[in-house]
Amino acid sequence: MDLVLGNLFSEPVAVFHDRHLPEPGRPAGYAFLIHAARLQVPYPRILHGIGRHHKVISDGGWRLLTPRHAPPDTLAGHLKFALKWEGLDLLVLKKLFASLPDDVIAQLVRDEPTGSYARRIWFLHEWLTGRQLDLPGASGGNYVDVVDKRTQLGLERGDLSARHRVRNNLPGTPEFCPLTFHTDELERFTAMDLAGRARAVAARIPADVLSRAAAFLLLRDSRSSHVIEGERPSHTRIERWGQAIGQAGERQLDLDELLRLQQIVIGDSRFVRLGLRDEGGFVGEHDRETGVPIPAHISARPQDLRSLMGGLIAYDNRARGMDVVTTAAALAFGFVYIHPFFDGNGRIHRCLIHHVLARGRFNPPGVVFPVSAAILRQIDRYRSVLEGTSRPLLRLIEWEPTERGNVRVRNDTSDLYRFFDATPHAELLYSCVQQTIENDLPLEARFLQEYDRFTARVEQIVDMPPRTQNLLFRFLRQNGGVLSRRARTREFSELTDDEVRRIEAIFHEEVPLSSA
Repeated sequence: MDLVLGNLFSEPVAVFHDRHLPEPGRPAGYAFLIHAARLQVPYPRILHGIGRHHKVISDGGWRLLTPRHAPPDTLAGHLKFALKWEGLDLLVLKKLFASLPDDVIAQLVRDEPTGSYARRIWFLHEWLTGRQLDLPGASGGNYVDVVDKRTQLGLERGDLSARHRVRNNLPGTPEFCPLTFHTDELERFTAMDLAGRARAVAARIPADVLSRAAAFLLLRDSRSSHVIEGERPSHTRIERWGQAIGQAGERQLDLDELLRLQQIVIGDSRFVRLGLRDEGGFVGEHDRETGVPIPAHISARPQDLRSLMGGLIAYDNRARGMDVVTTAAALAFGFVYIHPFFDGNGRIHRCLIHHVLARGRFNPPGVVFPVSAAILRQIDRYRSVLEGTSRPLLRLIEWEPTERGNVRVRNDTSDLYRFFDATPHAELLYSCVQQTIENDLPLEARFLQEYDRFTARVEQIVDMPPRTQNLLFRFLRQNGGVLSRRARTREFSELTDDEVRRIEAIFHEEVPLSSA
């Protein structure tokens, strides 16, 4: 039995489901299967097809291979093509398997009982659906990885499945398993050994300066995380959240820990319900006249939250040992797409980044990378990455407004949050980590060292309490090393003209114009 009879694309096409091909070609692999089975899924970030010429063309979200790569127009042909050239798209595969009688996949395996692709497809069917096919255990074939590590990131050591003779190196479970592709950008980042660079930078900074720099960076990250949410919290609340970030990686991640973080984030919970949502949720606006929701993102259904959060926590445990930054991106962005709480999701999402980085000892001891500050500097890219996953989901979610201005989801959407392509998220987070290591940490340390040298020399001229020294330094820094007329007539009116000239000269000697 086969999924289709004949070729669905007897002639090359220029447009496929509103996506223009770089040149006329025949969709293949996942594109063919989505069309043939009428699957309601987001399209893969890069679709594949067969072009007319004997050269590979990659452009506009398409990769066209040559005619010699064309698969047979059968279920087995396009499934094997997808696994070979496109990697795993667990959402497409799960929806495809759900649309087929189990015996279709069983027959595919019977036709090639020792084939590596057939055994991987067999394993994935049983892993994703939870249904065992009417097949005896595999009797031959070398063990093969479920995730082809040449294409996507998987565990170095997976669990052996003797039934299928495969190594399950998927980083998650059927409840939550985003995957990340190897890209030139990610290869460049991993080759940098940013964790090693961070340790080298920290080693060049005196211990007392590093400690103070770490405290300032922690405070900056806390403040930036609130700014991203459009909030202006009190200094006390910023410090309290900074303390929570400072504990990242020290506690086991479970639902109780996430609820503890939510309590810290919210503070005053009189007007916010804590805990998992018991109703729908969305990110967006309301129509000014009708109050009807205008969602930019719709959160997971409340009845799916226990399963999704259990999967997310299992991913946190299972993916240890994989690339730390990539794991942090998949975990943290998966959390924010699920949006399990009524409030506080964005800040906890960024705290999860700290959790994975700290647990993986990516940061130098005692230093918390100000990831939120780096995100804030790339806020447009950050929002674009979020929308790149959220927007395609909206067309697949059937919802209705509630009387209270919320949304109620009418169809099963749980798998949309379990399986997504985390590649753009990993690239963004790596960029933020690089900024922190190459700019934020050394600049903060240099600032403190310049400040220390400046105040030590100023103390030889005039006695000032630390608070006044700090104000003097800040005024000079803001005004290019010159004390303004206003400052000289108000806060520093007691200084003589000679003292001002000597202090300004010290500032110019100790603080380069580039950092002032």
